[in-house]
Amino acid sequence: MALPDGGISGEEVPFPEIIELNVGGQVYITRYSTLTSVPDSLLWEMFSRKSVKGLARDTKGRFFVDRDGFLFRYILDFMRDQQLVLPDHFPERGRLQREAEFFNLPELVKLLAPKISKQNSLGEEGCQSDPEDSSPGIETTRNLGSLGGAGAACASLVPSALDGKRSGFITIGYRGSYTLGRDSHTDAKFRRVARIMVCGKTSLAKEVFGETLNESRDPDRPPERYTSRYYLKFTFLEQAFDKLADVGFHMVACNSTGTCAFAHEQTDDKIWTSYTEYVFFRE
Repeated sequence: MALPDGGISGEEVPFPEIIELNVGGQVYITRYSTLTSVPDSLLWEMFSRKSVKGLARDTKGRFFVDRDGFLFRYILDFMRDQQLVLPDHFPERGRLQREAEFFNLPELVKLLAPKISKQNSLGEEGCQSDPEDSSPGIETTRNLGSLGGAGAACASLVPSALDGKRSGFITIGYRGSYTLGRDSHTDAKFRRVARIMVCGKTSLAKEVFGETLNESRDPDRPPERYTSRYYLKFTFLEQAFDKLADVGFHMVACNSTGTCAFAHEQTDDKIWTSYTEYVFFRE
C-alpha cells in the first residue's frame, strides 16, 4: 500500500518498495523499481518525485491512473524486462500502441508498430493486423504480392483472399423448448425455434445471409466490427447451415445447455428449454 501524503524528508524515497496501483478500476501490485525502470516514462516521472503530493488516489489510498486497466498488464510486463510478449491473434494491438504512447514508452511503441524496410517492403510484423480494423481482401493480397518475398509470405497466410473470401468465424445460436410427457419420449410436443441469432464480424454476416439478416438491433455497425445482436428473418436452422456451406464455411464446434420446469401443477408434463450454439469457420 502506498504511504500517506507527507512522504519522508531528505533524500529518502517517499515510496514503499511494493506499490499498489488502480488503473482504470484494475488493481496492480508491483515493485517501485519496476515503475521507475524506464527513464523519462510517465510512470518514472510519477514515482521519481520527492513527494507523493499531487498524485491521484482512489478511496483505498492506491495510486490511480485513468487508463485502460486490462491493457496495462502488457505495459507493466514490458517495464519488467523490456520485452514484448502478446497472445496469439491479439486483437487490440492498435489500442496497446496508444497506451504505450501515453505512458511515453518509445521502445514499446516501435515494437508495436508495423516494420517497413528501406526497400519499402513489409517486415515480419507487416502480416499482423488488428482484426477490429482490417481484414485481408483481394486488393490486400495483390499489394502484398507486389512487395516481393516478405509480401508473398504474408499473402500465403491469407489464402481465402485469393478468391475474394475473407476468413473468420460465425456463431449461430438459438433458443428452443418442448414439452415432454411422463411416460414416453414419443409424446414430446416440440415448439418451433423462435429466433436464430448471428454473432461475428458484420461484413461476414452480411456476405453470408444478405437480405435475410435482420439488422434492426444494430443497424449502423461498421463492417469490420463484431456484433452479437443480429438475427435471421427465417427460423429454419438447416436454411442457415445451407447458406454458410454455400460460401465455404464448415462447422468446427457446438454446445448446448438446458433447463427443466413443470408445465402444469396438475400434470407431470415438463417444459425443457435449451440454448444451442454452432460455431462455423472459413479459412
